[in-house]
Amino acid sequence: MLLGLSEPLPGLVEAKYKAAKASRSVVFSPTELAVIRTSTGIPFQLRYCPSLAKKSQPLKDTASPKNTASPKNTASPKNTASPKPKPKPKVDVFANPEPDLCIADVPASNPSHVLVLNKFPIIPNHFIVATKENKPQAWRLEEEDLAATYACLGAWEASRQTRLFAFFNSGQHSGASQPHRHLQLMPIDNMNEGEKSAGWDLLLDTILSTSGEAAEIVQHAALPFSHFARRLVSEPSGPQLLQTYNLLYELAKGAVDDFMASHPGQLALHPATDGELPISYNLAMTTAGMAILPRRNEGHMLHREDGTDMGFVQLNGTALGGTLMVKYAEEWDMLKAQPHMLDAVLGAIGIPRAASS
Repeated sequence: MLLGLSEPLPGLVEAKYKAAKASRSVVFSPTELAVIRTSTGIPFQLRYCPSLAKKSQPLKDTASPKNTASPKNTASPKNTASPKPKPKPKVDVFANPEPDLCIADVPASNPSHVLVLNKFPIIPNHFIVATKENKPQAWRLEEEDLAATYACLGAWEASRQTRLFAFFNSGQHSGASQPHRHLQLMPIDNMNEGEKSAGWDLLLDTILSTSGEAAEIVQHAALPFSHFARRLVSEPSGPQLLQTYNLLYELAKGAVDDFMASHPGQLALHPATDGELPISYNLAMTTAGMAILPRRNEGHMLHREDGTDMGFVQLNGTALGGTLMVKYAEEWDMLKAQPHMLDAVLGAIGIPRAASS
């Protein structure tokens, strides 16, 4: 797919981001950064972002038994319980994106997607490829989705000789937050922070560096979760991208099926109604290759030494980039002091390797 942009993609994104940040249309959240390693030596960025803790919590039903209707007097409205507030419908932020966030429609002729800034980034110049039509996030990706994303990856590299990392979240265990289909892209240069990120490499690069033939499915033996990756040919066509995606998805689905068969009652498929896929997964892509991580949990609860809950660490598709975030200082301090806890987090979110081997 040719994007048909009026100027090079990096310049468009950076100019829009700078203006949107100045006007506060984009709300950037700074993070503290450390690099920690799994017990097998795989580096992960650990980012501490206190602003995540400020997100509103779901409403709780606080009705007391004292407010329920009395059996002797059911006529008085004063004695009836207040109705539980209905959750507000989720706003489709990609249906009519804020003008200050819109980068461009792509392709230029008969656009199928829109490029839009992430309104709440923790990485500068984080942007999104969203479908113009409201297609569900939980459906199977289509050729146009993958082609538009790859076109962005290629256009960025052609202009800057630097790279983008693309990821996608699908399903309730994946870290997905918006039901309108979209893939996310972050400049890898912006993910790097000099000495603070020393020793870190993009996890997808590490996975793809595993020895094997170009068309071979690869997994990295040092990772605790099942994942399936494949290198891409130079300048792949839309059908080739779709073929790779479908192959990796079916392998991920097979890993979930095998886990369910060997661990009854620990995981259930999602209702596959109206085209929704039965599993949760993350996808990651660079121009070098593509990977899929099947998911069984959105995150993992960290515990203090006395066994009490400390905090729930959630991960999305950036896990395939080798990064995770925490929102409380106690979690940040524990993972830095006890990096082996990273193994437990990664093992909990995915399908254990033994279950798919």
